[in-house]
Order: sequence, then structure tokens, then C-alpha cells
Amino acid sequence: MAATTLSVLTYNIEGLGWPARTGRAPSLRAIGDRLANLRAAGQAPDIILFQEMFSGAAKRAVAATGYPAIVTGPRRTTRARGVTKETLPGRSHIKRGEIGLHLTGSGLAIASRYPIVEVDMHAYGRRSCAGIDCLANKGIVLARIVIPGVPTPIDIYDTHMNSRGASRAPAHRNLAAHDRQSLEASAFIDRSHDDAYPLIFGGDFNMRHSESRWENFSRYQSLDLVHRICANPASDCDVRLSWDGDEPWMDTQDLQFFWPGDRVSIRPIRVEAMFDGGLSGPRLSDHDGFLVTYRLSWPRGQPPQGC
Repeated sequence: MAATTLSVLTYNIEGLGWPARTGRAPSLRAIGDRLANLRAAGQAPDIILFQEMFSGAAKRAVAATGYPAIVTGPRRTTRARGVTKETLPGRSHIKRGEIGLHLTGSGLAIASRYPIVEVDMHAYGRRSCAGIDCLANKGIVLARIVIPGVPTPIDIYDTHMNSRGASRAPAHRNLAAHDRQSLEASAFIDRSHDDAYPLIFGGDFNMRHSESRWENFSRYQSLDLVHRICANPASDCDVRLSWDGDEPWMDTQDLQFFWPGDRVSIRPIRVEAMFDGGLSGPRLSDHDGFLVTYRLSWPRGQPPQGC
């Protein structure tokens, strides 16, 4: 078998602008500078999935990383297509930001050291958001990347789903919005993904400590969860995180899922934190970075597949 590794970081950089956040520019600048320095030293992740790239300082931080390929998710004016028009339970309220207009884009970006050969995206529907989250045009973005020597491309997806308490919407309403976004994300992956290619799906899923959100999400998604695989001692996955309990995925918003391709297999071999205040760097956001190293493998002698 031939094999290589691929490291993927998912990182919510808390790039909210005024009035939601103030004084974030120095920390955002430090994020960009640190990742650029890691790149110069050959120690940066191969791919980064960013969320909350809203403010000008956040956008400059992502650009400052210096990755040769960077794509962004749905913009403020990206139209949602093929979505439900059924209203959410409860009533919308202008004071919660449910005004029917987007003030920002999705805040999503994918940065890659490898070429991105195809991009696709989906904006979640206007009836699929609740509360303050509706001010952003949240959605999901696909970047299809090509790694030299690997027989097929790899599909990388990034998302940021509706929050709970931070949305300021009642629980039944934000739960229904999250359920609709889960369905839309699954449908988008189904129609945009080529089964011949391995798949990685990461981001800020906003499912921490919520059995009901996990139950809804799992109805639509059958991908393997990195946390679940690596929590199994028999997996031979190097866990460099402090995990409590039998279900560590319930303690975080930041997750990665994966699935093999027809010709290239994939499995996580190491998980660790970045920007968590330890050796990996200072804590510069209200989220730690979640870094997964995958092993890609395939039978020797396979010809490359066109993309």
C-alpha cells in the first residue's frame, strides 16, 4: 500500500465585528502571524477550516496566513436554493435579529497548501435560521483539493451551524433551525460529493451538550466521527487531548467527520489542540483549534483519476 498524511485544523477564530465584539483585532492579527510563521517553518496544518471570519480584521488574519489556496463560503448575497419555505415554530422577532436580511456572509473559509480544483457552496435557507444567527448568511462550502501522488482528489467541507443560547431564540425555535440546517448540509454533500473521493466534513456544529441536536443531526448523517473513532483504545489513534467521559464529542462544538473514497481510504491517526494556551500557542479565540492528522492509503500502482 502507498500512503501519505493530511493534517486538517478546524478553528472558530471569534471574528465577530462591532457591536458583538470589540478589541479583537490584536488577537486576530496574532492568529494570522502565528499560522504564517508555522507555514514558514513547515509546521502548519495542511488545511484549515475557519469559522466566524466576519470582521475586516478576521479577513485580514486569514489572508495573512499566506496559504496559496483560500476559498470562502456563502457571501451576504448568496441565494439559498432548494430550501423549505415552511416557517419555524414560534414567532420571529426583530429584536433577535430575525429581520429577513443578512448583514454578513457565512464567515467560512478553507485554506489549503494544496491546489483547490473545484469549489461549491450552499447557503442555509431563510427559514432555517433562528435569532441573531439569521444576520449571517450561514451555510456550507466544499473545496475539492488535489494532493500530489494521491490517486483521487479529496472533498473538504466546512460549516457553522445555528447556535443555541447565543442565538437569543427560544430553545424549540433554535433546535428546529439546527435540524433544518443539518438536513440541508446532508443534502448538499449528497449532491456535490463524488463517492470515488475521500471526504472530510468539519466546522463549528453547535451541538455541545445537546442530545436532541445530536439525535437530529445523526438522522441525516452517517459519516464517521473522529472523536468516536479516536476514543476507542483499539483505534491506534494518538490522542493528545484531555478527554473526559465516554462521549468526548458531547463536550465540544468543533468536530470533524470523514468517509473513505472508492479508491483511497482515510482514517484519523492523531488528534490534538492548537491555540489552547499550551505549547501549541496562546488562546486567541473563545474556541481552541481542533487538529486532526489523517492517514490516506491506496493500492500501489493506481493511475491518477481526473478531476
